[in-house]
Order: sequence, then C-alpha cells, then structure tokens
Amino acid sequence: MGTTIDEATDDLTARFTRDVPPLIDTLYRAARRYTVSTADAEDLVQETLTKAYAGFRSYTDGTNLRAWLLRIMTNIWISSYRTAQRRPDEVSADVTDAQLAAVAAHTSTGLPSAELAALEAMGDDEVRAALAELPVDQRLVVFYADVEGMRYKEIAAILDIPLGTVMSRLHRGRTRLRALLTEVAAARGYLRDGGCAA
Repeated sequence: MGTTIDEATDDLTARFTRDVPPLIDTLYRAARRYTVSTADAEDLVQETLTKAYAGFRSYTDGTNLRAWLLRIMTNIWISSYRTAQRRPDEVSADVTDAQLAAVAAHTSTGLPSAELAALEAMGDDEVRAALAELPVDQRLVVFYADVEGMRYKEIAAILDIPLGTVMSRLHRGRTRLRALLTEVAAARGYLRDGGCAA
C-alpha cells in the first residue's frame, strides 16, 4: 500500500521542522548583510522561511539545505531590491536611528537578539562600517566567504553567478576593505612604516 497525500505532507513537515531551525541564525546573519535594519532582516528571513516551506517538495533530502535556503533568500532580496529601486525614498521623521537601535537591541530578557550578537562578534564598528561601504555584490561574497566560511562553489550557487565571478568579487572586496581599514590599522599599530602589516 502506497503513502497517502497526508502522510507525504506530514513527512515533509517533519523534515522541515527538523532540518531548518538550526539554520535560522545563519539566515539572520545573511539577511543583515542584505538589509540595513533588523526589522527588514527579520522580514526577509520570515519570507524566506515561508517560501521554503511552500516549496519544500522541490528540495532533495540530503543535499545542501543551507545553500538552498540562502538561494531562496537571495532571489527574494533581488526582487525586493529591484522593486525598492523603482520607489521613491521613504523617510520617517518620528523615530531616530538611535531610538530604533535601542529598541532592536532590547528583548524581553534585556539581552541583545541572536543576530545582533552575531554581528557584534564579527568585529568592531569600523570593520562593520567598512564592510557596509562595499558594493552589495562584493559585500555578499566577502560575507559568505570570510564570515560564514563558505566555499566558492557554495557562494556561486547561492548567488547564481560563475565561480570566476565569486573569486573576482572576493578579491576586489578584500582589496577595498583593506584600503578602507588602512587608517584604522595604522592607528592601532597593526602597520609598520611601509604600510605592511606588523
């Protein structure tokens, strides 16, 4: 006797609830690289999880689930980014960035959220600011390679770009980061007189 539709759906739901939750922190970290605010990152993760759940039948069990989820997130972000580029800028005069940051950092336990803690662990303000100054295509490749520790092949699959493009963007992004952080490194004594690392 074959499996019924209900049994197949129950199996998919069980696999989704077993395999996806451990990857949510990774999704939040990636979403923070795509977006500029915690709320936008949360929305992007939520939409990614919704689409992933709806399309979980197309996921082949045993393949790279992290890459599959990040690919969905990338597609959503690209679509929303293009839509946002066609909209006029929106400005809220009622709430300051400092107020938003204070609210975002507060939870019911008084501790920062997991994604904010992960961003804090990434380095100091100058490093995060320098990373944010990179063009988005370079920023994402540098983030996936240097922060998430992904292989070039995984990054190429997630961003749907050739392997050579990953390597090129990573090289340009790292070179730009080095230039942006030279003054910080010199001020902290990491550089010798010739501009080389000590």
